[in-house]
Amino acid sequence: MSIAFLFLCLSGFAQSDADNFRRTQFSSSRVSDAWKKYNDTLAWEFKKKNLQYPSKDIFLRVFKSQNEMELWARNNEAGEYKLVKTYRICALSGSLGPKRTRGDRQVPEGYYFIDEFNPNSEYYLSLLLNYPNFSDRQRGVNDLGGDIYIHGGCVTIGCMPMTNEGIMEIYTVCLSARLNGEVNIPVHIFPTRFNRTGISYLSHEFAKDVDKQNFWAELKTGYDYFEKYHKLLPVMYSPDGKYVN
Repeated sequence: MSIAFLFLCLSGFAQSDADNFRRTQFSSSRVSDAWKKYNDTLAWEFKKKNLQYPSKDIFLRVFKSQNEMELWARNNEAGEYKLVKTYRICALSGSLGPKRTRGDRQVPEGYYFIDEFNPNSEYYLSLLLNYPNFSDRQRGVNDLGGDIYIHGGCVTIGCMPMTNEGIMEIYTVCLSARLNGEVNIPVHIFPTRFNRTGISYLSHEFAKDVDKQNFWAELKTGYDYFEKYHKLLPVMYSPDGKYVN
């Protein structure tokens, strides 16, 4: 078999997978309704920021203390991300700190990406995160659990719920990016903003929790880099699961 023929076969399979994904998504009336309602609005929001739409490079950043999810985008790999919009997370469970085992009701903290689009969710529409990632598997205990979603319904035991209207818009912009070629959409989850106020709060409220303080110091490196350059550092781990940059 020639290399050229193999390349054509692989390209054909990839296109077939993309077509199947699109058909599966839009066979859902929820997805179709969300797309009709929000796709043009999102295009206008991006245009106001001089951003291309549909985008092929978006990024979600979550702050648990503030119950906020930020949508960022950029036009190319050399460019800086621009803030498009901030969404309200309507409920959170657990406390500040990473998720380390099933049933702890914690919303994870760390660097993730969207792993699955679920158009038939019990919570209207949902986006699955790749929790547990390598860091979680190395540092968690016993059964780590899973099924951490951004979803509708405004109820949670460890996920990030939006209103149904909110998830319709977020699902649409993420689906648009996925269909435009962004396979792994980054989702970074922080306990709070690592500004002076946030650091002061964490230092005071968790002064004796050395494990959390050390973990947050790892996350702060990526946070600080993004704040300065509006670009993302590659996600890298040490063998024992620490985030390293």
